[in-house]
Amino acid sequence: MNQNRILVVAFLLGSVLILSQYTLPAVFANAAVQNEAGYGGETASTSHLPINATRAAREEKALQDARRHQLDDKEAALAAKEQELKKLNAKIEAQVKALEESKKRLDDSLKQKKKTLDEKRKRMLTLLKKMRPEQAGQFLGKMQEGAVISILNDLDNKMVLKLIPYLNQPMVLKWIKDNLNS
Repeated sequence: MNQNRILVVAFLLGSVLILSQYTLPAVFANAAVQNEAGYGGETASTSHLPINATRAAREEKALQDARRHQLDDKEAALAAKEQELKKLNAKIEAQVKALEESKKRLDDSLKQKKKTLDEKRKRMLTLLKKMRPEQAGQFLGKMQEGAVISILNDLDNKMVLKLIPYLNQPMVLKWIKDNLNS
């Protein structure tokens, strides 16, 4: 009978040591029930049980504290990363805003430049219309072929007919072919 008690106590102690981190309260409750049920009488083995229980409780508390500390560290790291991401987001938004403002200024500048060029072109066309055809033909003959063709496209047909005899004939033929193809 004593051997059975020793085996039971040894089994309980082994279980306490192995399972203490998982089921410590249940093991001690089970051991208390067995001691009350008639397994009492061992003085040496039951005196070690509270020491092991407090040691196991301390170890469990230390493990929980370590886990809590790890979680706190992870939370702090995540909070720092989140803060860093917020700063980067704000920086990127500022850059996007600056780029949009630059684009708007550039678009406005291009519109203004195009408007200025259109006004200059209209004044030049008006000037060409007021010139005699011989003078306008001499003037256009000194310009590049692409510019002359562009001007001929903008002039009315009456004016072009007056200018054709005074222009470079291969250029006039090219202008005619371009108009026929388009």
